[in-house]
Amino acid sequence: MYQHTRLTTNRFTFFQKFRNFDYILLFCILLLGFISLATMYSTDGGEVLFHTRSHFTKFVVFILMMLIISFINIKYWFALGYLSYLVIIGLLIGTYLFGITSSGSQRWINLYFINLQPSELMKVFIILCLAKYFHRMKIENVNSIYTILTSLIIIILPMGLVIVQPDLGTSVLIAISGIAVLWFAGVNHKYFIYTLLGFVISLPFIIAFLKPYQKLRVLTFLNPDRDPLGAGYQIIQSKIAVGSGGLFGKGFLKGTQSYLEFLPEKHTDFIFTLFSEEFGFVGSVILLLIYAVIIYRIVAIGTSCRSYFAKIFCYSFGAAIFVFITINMSMVLGLLPIVGSPLPIMSYGGSSMLATMIGFGIVMSARVHNQQLIA
Repeated sequence: MYQHTRLTTNRFTFFQKFRNFDYILLFCILLLGFISLATMYSTDGGEVLFHTRSHFTKFVVFILMMLIISFINIKYWFALGYLSYLVIIGLLIGTYLFGITSSGSQRWINLYFINLQPSELMKVFIILCLAKYFHRMKIENVNSIYTILTSLIIIILPMGLVIVQPDLGTSVLIAISGIAVLWFAGVNHKYFIYTLLGFVISLPFIIAFLKPYQKLRVLTFLNPDRDPLGAGYQIIQSKIAVGSGGLFGKGFLKGTQSYLEFLPEKHTDFIFTLFSEEFGFVGSVILLLIYAVIIYRIVAIGTSCRSYFAKIFCYSFGAAIFVFITINMSMVLGLLPIVGSPLPIMSYGGSSMLATMIGFGIVMSARVHNQQLIA
């Protein structure tokens, strides 16, 4: 009788958790995954080739992982805040010492079952770490010099390890994820203004320390036509493709970028270019609306949580997703220099999708356990 009662209670708890899911958010993630698979199929020329198969497998595995993470109580993610950050720091050090070199960058580490890019995971786990750091902090201590310096060390340490790979773009995205937490934790706005002014003043000195290919990206951004068949080729072709899509696009599998190979590496950071060419302005607006709903639901989940830790994580992760989308789309439209920022879920890349799904899983965990208080 005791065993039966215990089993019934556990089953009830499981179904209670299942009912607490944010099904609008889940539907939008699945819809975005379907769109990404269709676009990846187009990049393979209308055939189920390597990128389509790999993207499908990763999406299915990671969406299941996200659901599993959702059932884990949010207090356990709080407990893992510092440890997870240190583990990723260890992986970044391992990448620097033993990483795989590709195209002049040493960004991946071979874990035998996957070639992992730890810098992508740091975009999420730095939020987790800083959200835990500010969770129990009294409001009068948030703006203390000790708190600010500690937060900056937490942000700058992984940035430095990523910059030496070299990967300046991802290091900037990691910084943005960390800064988002500081903003929502209540750090005085004057620190952000001073930092921005300091960055603008020191920009000429920063550019002087950039590697030649990074300087070339900045020059190409300012004037793509200076080398239309070299450094400027990618962005020129990207803008041509987006513009040629018109209002309703050329149609699915009818994009010239896919079939005539005008745009290299279109399955990664430039996936939006192909999508926009085939589905036009209307399709692009629909894609943006899906992203907008996802961000809105993340923020709404944060608002409904009793835990301050969960609130900060959701707000910061939602802000980070917004920035990642904005930077990627601005990059392919020529509004920002090319920095190697993947479009969440849409772009091909296992580490990027893994990090994004872990973030969504923690957000869903916050929704499922939104009445959980963390002492």
